Amino acid sequence: METSQTHSSESMSKDLSELMKEATKEVHEQAENTPFMKNFQKGQVSLHEFKLVTASLYFIYSALEEEIERNKDNPVYAPVYFPAELHRKAALEKDLEYFYGSNWREEIPCPEATQKYVERLHYVGKNHPELLVAHAYTRYLGDLSGGQVLKKIAQKALQLPSTGEGLAFFTFDGVSNATKFKQLYRSRMNALEMDLDTKKRVLEEAKKAFLLNIQVFEALQELVSKGQENGYPVQPKAELRTRSVNKSYEHGPAPGKESERTNRRHTDMMPTTPLLRWILALSFLATTVAVGLFAM
Repeated sequence: METSQTHSSESMSKDLSELMKEATKEVHEQAENTPFMKNFQKGQVSLHEFKLVTASLYFIYSALEEEIERNKDNPVYAPVYFPAELHRKAALEKDLEYFYGSNWREEIPCPEATQKYVERLHYVGKNHPELLVAHAYTRYLGDLSGGQVLKKIAQKALQLPSTGEGLAFFTFDGVSNATKFKQLYRSRMNALEMDLDTKKRVLEEAKKAFLLNIQVFEALQELVSKGQENGYPVQPKAELRTRSVNKSYEHGPAPGKESERTNRRHTDMMPTTPLLRWILALSFLATTVAVGLFAM
């Protein structure tokens, strides 16, 4: 028993970022071998799916950042408080307005699984703020690591403007050098004062963050499989593309930027693919890249 406890203590003496990598190794490997990753790399994602993902991310980051603000002076989180560099809520608001229009707050859905994730974040922030770092680490550094790759794929697959509209979520204007910033973040996180029990609970919370994300993605998949968005049927993508082409011939030149932007908000322009492919790719690529490539 003593030998086992000694070994456990020695292993937990590693840096928190390294422990996080080891604790999520299994799900990392699963993600690397899933066909969903390959499908996303091929750009198989529809605008409808992308909009639903963005909406759920908005609710998740709103809750996360509310709790971060609540604990920004708490020593269990303060060292890794980087709002200007990392916070995503404002960026997601820009994206949602682009896709849904000025009334986006009334348009976006919040599935039960997303609400469950939101409730967990609020519970952690209010009752166990020392666990907040697990959620911040897996989300922010994951998005920062995979953001540029995902941005380019989504931009091409969804035919989004080269000027970046609809992709603010992936743009970290406050980070000039991602590699150096991640090194800074890891060093700050590793310096957080934690006893053995707290480290174990943080690692378990990181695993829980993965599970909550997966549950969100499964719920969004149900919305897509029903062919609905906010209770209304989504028109077939092929039909919408045909109408768009015909309209351009009937009425002369292609519509202006505002008309084109409106069409993008309310129609899907790519063939339908299971949302789970997109969202697992987003979550696992972004999150696991952060967890798995931190040695760079």
